Amino acid sequence: MNRIDLTPLYRSSVGFDRLASLLDSTLRGEQTSGGYPPYDIEILDENEYAITIAVAGFERDELDIQTEKGVLTVRGRKADTDKERNFLHQGIANRAFERKFNLADYVEVTDANMSNGLLTINLVKEIPEAMKPKKISIGQADTKTIEHQSEKSEKVA
Repeated sequence: MNRIDLTPLYRSSVGFDRLASLLDSTLRGEQTSGGYPPYDIEILDENEYAITIAVAGFERDELDIQTEKGVLTVRGRKADTDKERNFLHQGIANRAFERKFNLADYVEVTDANMSNGLLTINLVKEIPEAMKPKKISIGQADTKTIEHQSEKSEKVA
């Protein structure tokens, strides 16, 4: 139902196949994730970002953060407790989770911190020097060279 037909895009462009797969996986992923755990994505500076995930009840060693092929994956799995507990009401979610975030080109994870039940993952976009825009100065052509070339072309003709 949430499929978008991108075939017109393929007819007139080259290299957008990754964009199409990202759109498709995002539409499918949002349905399956169920919104747990909640998260924020924040812009800290022009090239700095932070993802904050609410992981209340999880310890540091119960969380796993990995990046592979432009995808940041955060997993949480509660350790099995040996003691049997009897609940009158259990409203705190202790279920395992997996959240995936597609990272843009040149975005790297710098570090991760956990405080007050919030896991914050810091990201930075570092564009290589070769990819950054360069200003090209415009020089002035030597007028003697231009006159000399026009004289040569008149002699040949």
